[in-house]
Amino acid sequence: MRAAPTILHLDMDAFYASAEQASKPSLRGKAVVVGGLGPRGVVATASYEARRLGVHSAMPTAQARRLAPNAAYLVPRFALYRTVSDQVMELLGRLSPLVEPLSLDEAFVDLEAGGVADDAESARVMGEQLRAAIHAVTGLSGSVGLAGSKMLAKIASEEAKPDGLLLIEPGTERELLAPMPVRILPGVGPATGDHLRRAGMTTVQDLAEAGEAELVRLVGRAHGVSLYRMALGLDDRPVVAERDAKSVSVEDTFDIDLHDRVRVRTEVERLAGRCVERLRAAQRSGRTVVLKVRRYDFSTLTRSETLRGPTDDPTVVREAAARLLEAVDTTGGVRLLGVGVTGLADFTQEDLFAQAADARHAAEAEAQEGTAVDGGTTDTGATVEETAPESAELPSARRWPSGHDVRHAVHGHGWVQGSGVGRVTVRFEEPGDEPGRVRTFRIDDPELSPADPLPLVRDPADYSSWPASLPKSRSGPVSSVGGESSP
Repeated sequence: MRAAPTILHLDMDAFYASAEQASKPSLRGKAVVVGGLGPRGVVATASYEARRLGVHSAMPTAQARRLAPNAAYLVPRFALYRTVSDQVMELLGRLSPLVEPLSLDEAFVDLEAGGVADDAESARVMGEQLRAAIHAVTGLSGSVGLAGSKMLAKIASEEAKPDGLLLIEPGTERELLAPMPVRILPGVGPATGDHLRRAGMTTVQDLAEAGEAELVRLVGRAHGVSLYRMALGLDDRPVVAERDAKSVSVEDTFDIDLHDRVRVRTEVERLAGRCVERLRAAQRSGRTVVLKVRRYDFSTLTRSETLRGPTDDPTVVREAAARLLEAVDTTGGVRLLGVGVTGLADFTQEDLFAQAADARHAAEAEAQEGTAVDGGTTDTGATVEETAPESAELPSARRWPSGHDVRHAVHGHGWVQGSGVGRVTVRFEEPGDEPGRVRTFRIDDPELSPADPLPLVRDPADYSSWPASLPKSRSGPVSSVGGESSP
């Protein structure tokens, strides 16, 4: 524990939904839900307008639609979120060399290590200025917690939401934590929380009063000792600059169980390709390919294969995933598939395995060209992309996901409001514009094509020298525990 609240925790407010509202003028101030849109879809995040209607993350999308039928339901656009996240992380990196990202929208910062704060007042000023800079650069809001430990800084940012700042003065931790529910503590999930509740412990004060020995008896030594220390507000974990990813993976849940073995293999190969795209975007490679299959009865199987060396070759990963699928019984149907790569490295080993795979595919292509008879071809195991146009295989919901970007040769940039029955509806507008017009097209309209997200148009003020030249503070809730509230 530090004597000054110089550990900062930033948590962007309703990040995905807020980014969508900033990107789409017609959605500003309206209920927005981002997540899976099919019958088995789950809410990733909801705007505060949607939360007031009862929608929250991890809720089934079908339930959210009942609570907020007029909300905008959008498929995530991770390209946009990563771009905005990079802007935010770059601002954090100017404050300190010790920035510990937890996700796209959340990070710890050691302000003391950066020499920008050494007491409560300087930490508070820096937190306020950070919020102002983030809003000016991205147009989004973030909540900031300041404390002498990571645990308390994270709790403080949660209490400050939305768009606020809370500073916990060292020495007041136990007073703050005492009345809070046990679930506020890291590592206390639903099962542990229910176990503690049955033992008569519902608040952090209950844990502190129970004592270490009783908690060890209830939840085991390692967890019990940690739980008791947290109940006393004790946390000595440092901010770690490099949180190295241990794996890269992608998965899809299907609206209807897949029964066709060929379709299952096609989906596995498609996921393998997406996984490699993420692997390359992170400038990594990996040596172990992992296949995840959730069957119709919710049983989940995982299979893995370790390669001779690290790779980011899509052919190698795709074929490894296909081999793993051969060892899985998909009788009865498949509801979820996932492909991942572990054993990550910063380099790629170009080995004979990858070269052999490339040569084999080339030979298959030549054989296919040489065996055509009366318009037919021998089956060489070519992927769907090689044998059929996209429109013949993919439903419009996959070709034109709700909320994703498109460009029309005449009308310019827009985003998909919805699709079905051979039609796609597009609203044409850009960040910074007034709400745009809506038009409907055939899903195979040759003038309509997918597009990349546009950058958010923000204040052109020069923040290249920040934080040496600090912007003015933003208005918003700013408070502290154990000290006077800032004006």
